[in-house]
Amino acid sequence: MPYMFVSTQIRLENGPTNVGDEFSDPVVMNYLGARKTTMLGNNFSEYHVDDPPRLVLDKLEKIGFRVVSMTGLYLNLYIHI
Repeated sequence: MPYMFVSTQIRLENGPTNVGDEFSDPVVMNYLGARKTTMLGNNFSEYHVDDPPRLVLDKLEKIGFRVVSMTGLYLNLYIHI
């Protein structure tokens, strides 16, 4: 089963939303309209979208993903098909 980590900082609840890492499925990332970025000083890439988390979750639900866990300090959702 594919899993995905979706997160944002609560103070940025209107976006951007982190939707994956450099190993995420490129087809799903394209569907979400995500762009792959590497922050200065990091040796890894992440995918980001400008949409708020709620819209990202709505899009993912349409292709079969569901929330399996979340935390409250930051909005971190683990979802899978």
